[in-house]
Amino acid sequence: MELPLDHFRLIGVSPSATSEEILRAFQLRLDKTPDEGFTYEVLTQRSELLRLTADLLTDPDSRRDYENLLLNGATGLDLSSNREVAGLILLWESGSSKEAFKITRKALQPPQTPALGSSREADLTLLAALTSRDSAIQEQDQRSYSNAADFLQEGIQLLQRMGKLEELRKTLEEDLMSLLPYRILDLLSRDLNEYELHKKGLSMLENLIIKRGGLEGKNKSEYNNYLNQQEFESFFQQIKPFLTVQDQIDLFLELQKRGSSEAGFLAFLSLTAIGFARRKPAKLFEARKLLKKLNLSGLDSMPLIGCLDLLLADVEQSSARFLSSSDEKLRDWLNNYPGEKLEAICIFCKNWLENDVLVGYRDIDLKKIDLDSWFEDREIQEFIEQIEKKSNRTVLSYMPQNQQNFNAKESPKDLSKDPDLNSVDFEEGRLPLPGGVREDGQEVIEENIYTDEIIKNKSIEFYKYAIEKIAELKFVLGEVLEKYKIINKNPYLTYLYAFLILFAFGLGVGLVRNNFKKSLQDQEINENTISINENKNVFNEVLNQDDKKKVLDNSRIILSENIEKISFSGGEIRTASPSLEQIENLINIWLNNKSDFLSGNSEINLSKIVQNDLINRLKNERQLDIKKGIIKDINTDIENIVLLTQTASRIAVSVDLKYTEKILKTDGEFINETTFTPFLKVKYILGFSNNSWKLVDYISGV
Repeated sequence: MELPLDHFRLIGVSPSATSEEILRAFQLRLDKTPDEGFTYEVLTQRSELLRLTADLLTDPDSRRDYENLLLNGATGLDLSSNREVAGLILLWESGSSKEAFKITRKALQPPQTPALGSSREADLTLLAALTSRDSAIQEQDQRSYSNAADFLQEGIQLLQRMGKLEELRKTLEEDLMSLLPYRILDLLSRDLNEYELHKKGLSMLENLIIKRGGLEGKNKSEYNNYLNQQEFESFFQQIKPFLTVQDQIDLFLELQKRGSSEAGFLAFLSLTAIGFARRKPAKLFEARKLLKKLNLSGLDSMPLIGCLDLLLADVEQSSARFLSSSDEKLRDWLNNYPGEKLEAICIFCKNWLENDVLVGYRDIDLKKIDLDSWFEDREIQEFIEQIEKKSNRTVLSYMPQNQQNFNAKESPKDLSKDPDLNSVDFEEGRLPLPGGVREDGQEVIEENIYTDEIIKNKSIEFYKYAIEKIAELKFVLGEVLEKYKIINKNPYLTYLYAFLILFAFGLGVGLVRNNFKKSLQDQEINENTISINENKNVFNEVLNQDDKKKVLDNSRIILSENIEKISFSGGEIRTASPSLEQIENLINIWLNNKSDFLSGNSEINLSKIVQNDLINRLKNERQLDIKKGIIKDINTDIENIVLLTQTASRIAVSVDLKYTEKILKTDGEFINETTFTPFLKVKYILGFSNNSWKLVDYISGV
């Protein structure tokens, strides 16, 4: 075997050392025998090699001949087979751990594998473990953490194959485990062109976090012995700037799926960052949707959602979010801002983007946050215009003046004037995306576009049905007419009476059975009373008082029976133009049922008067309360209600609401109470769908 060292390095002196220095080094090496567990035989061979080297270097003639060999290109020492292991130990002691490990590993491989159970096998296995660990330490000192891990892994695999030195193998495994954060840092900090290494680093980082139980470190894993939560957070702050924004989105979304709430919030920030920096407004929708699903204790999400609304040019919603913030100081600052409220929101949004969102990404380096350029971007404008077309809302149009002044070219219209409520979920923030699809994947249905055609078709169906019902009732009404002797008196009047009564009766029954009811009791009475009054002169001309009384009495009986069937029931409103009293009654039913449901006393069953999205939102809120072990005792009282806007497909009202909310543990222990003084102002929005009015959404603080 040829070892890559000379006699000077073997004994540990420089080529210029004197004979006295050589003898002194020789004695020190003899006295400092390795005590790691090598056999007596190999240690004896080590001492003999040292003695031979000392004799050669202290003899002038022998030293001169050896130095000439070195000058002529000699680079190593040839050792006999019985001294190979001793030479490898001396090579390791000289500081050449990596060379010693590579040669030792080769010596343990076939066909050079030593005899099983021999002292040579034992010494080589021990030396492989020691040299692999020292090699890893050397690489780690040079910040080559990935190479250090490779040496440790090879040493562990070799010991596993040899089936020896279990305790030393565990030591190497612990070293490898403690090296993991540094390996990840090494791989991720490399150039992005080294794609495979970067990908490997991402995989290792994700596995580390998952084993720890998310960013929060919920699992008691093997990593807690050397990497506590504080150390991990410090490490993660170092690693984060080496990740691209897409790296972070993928990582945090995966961790959020596994139950990490903190990862969910970081995913929200990353989606916002890529949306703003890459001019991808659709990502802002994803960010807002994700934030609404999070349940982070102490997080006031309203201003953050308000910033996203602003970037999507929805100023009214943005203002409402800020005013709904639980941060009293923020609300006071906004309300007392000396300039326009829009300017204050823009300043807040700009600072938030600069300090919290667009930092800590490898591929984002925005030195300046410019909202003007955002709104001037043609792709952003086209995207917002598509939203406007889908939701029929008017968005903010910016005309930049300077960096400190944000003025709107025209004031945004009230969102309550949007006639297409079925395509916009205000509270959940689900605005329709381009192509007629909402961000939750549901197709947008724009009912009002086809309103005229639908009404026309339903009218035709109704009259066909009315004719059929009149035919079915001829026999019954014929008996009624004969009972009152009307037929014998005037045959022409028979047809008139039959027509009037059948029309009234058929109108009521047809409306009930085919869901074409268009009005409540008052409207039906008025319409039929008008119909009867219009024919009053005819009655007076051809009937005497008794006949008129009989016909009118029977008409009223028939009409009242059918009106009773189509009356206002359970808060459901089917009239085209409901009164404020009816709307107030519907809202009260919603508030009372919501209060009972959140207190845990009942189930919610309001599908006839409340849109399913709103009901599902309430159910989700209750599920979160159940997980927290709390109930909510809510008391509400409508002080005032004002009609804001009304169209054929939507109604918006403003309600002054006395509102008190107590949060209690399920065992009744009081936790907190919130009261709005003097009242909470809420906008309620109703939409007309399937021939009835339903509560679609509500916005607090506007």
